[in-house]
Amino acid sequence: MQPQEFWREIPQRYRLEASKCLKCGAVFFPPRRRCAACGHEKFALTRLPREGKVTTFSVIRQGGGDMIRISPYAVCLVELEGGVKIAAQLVDVEPEAIKTGMPVRLEFRKIRETGDAGVICYGYKAVPA
Repeated sequence: MQPQEFWREIPQRYRLEASKCLKCGAVFFPPRRRCAACGHEKFALTRLPREGKVTTFSVIRQGGGDMIRISPYAVCLVELEGGVKIAAQLVDVEPEAIKTGMPVRLEFRKIRETGDAGVICYGYKAVPA
């Protein structure tokens, strides 16, 4: 991902902003312009909770690109309180200790550096609760 692509997504990455349909109440992350549940086009921005549980995970033993230096690393699908699911890197835990159903919270962390200028990209990562 190029820095300009990353910067366009800052509101949801930094503040965990989602869209909530004003008709049926469905919540979408990242935000949408049309409700997949009812087709309505009016939304309110809402912040997602930071607590949830791991629903599935994978340990990447041989990462590619700039992830080579941190291999092995874990990625997971987190179901937040309220039912929204998001993908995140799972950190601060040994891969062998990760379990489905494990409580986690989302924290604001450095994601990566990119380009010759070393542009730092921030976002959320999951950590054990």
